[in-house]
Amino acid sequence: MPRRSQEDRSRTTRAALEQAGRRLFTERGFAGTSAEQLVAEAGVTRGALHHHYGDKRGLFLAVLEQLESDNTAEIERAIDAARTEDVLVSVAIGLDVFLGICQRPEMIRIALFDAPAVLGWEQWRELEARYGLGLIVSQLERARDDGLIADAPLRTLAQLILSAVSEAGLIVAHAADKDAARAQAMHSLMLLVGGLLKDARS
Repeated sequence: MPRRSQEDRSRTTRAALEQAGRRLFTERGFAGTSAEQLVAEAGVTRGALHHHYGDKRGLFLAVLEQLESDNTAEIERAIDAARTEDVLVSVAIGLDVFLGICQRPEMIRIALFDAPAVLGWEQWRELEARYGLGLIVSQLERARDDGLIADAPLRTLAQLILSAVSEAGLIVAHAADKDAARAQAMHSLMLLVGGLLKDARS
């Protein structure tokens, strides 16, 4: 029982810190948020932050991982809810949800603005690939199985598509008119993906 109680306390502490981090990193950015502000917002000690995450950067990474996980789950739910056998429709749904996510303040500030600087470009791209790449590979596998795409190195193709999708997200995030940028990015991405399947469908 004491060990169970300690596990519960640790889980509660981590949840409080990650909630505080998600809110403060969104509102103030990584550079504008201090460790003292984080622990005060979470109602925990500075030692708790160091014990569970090492430092502010470690907490930022945990918040970013949770944000990416939530985003991926939201996209998957939208695709599953459509119950469509049409790969292009599934892709369109996934892209539309993703570009909508890229208009949210927490996604803009944490994942698109601060993450590349805090993690470094290489680690940020690795994290993006860990969450987004699987979704793209699965859709390409569906297209291949349906005879809509030639037998190609799907992971390489998926990485190239992921780069385009990530760039589209950055375009939306940085745009003054995010709705217009989203529509343009969506149209462009569908031209790109649709072109991969065009010859097989014709």
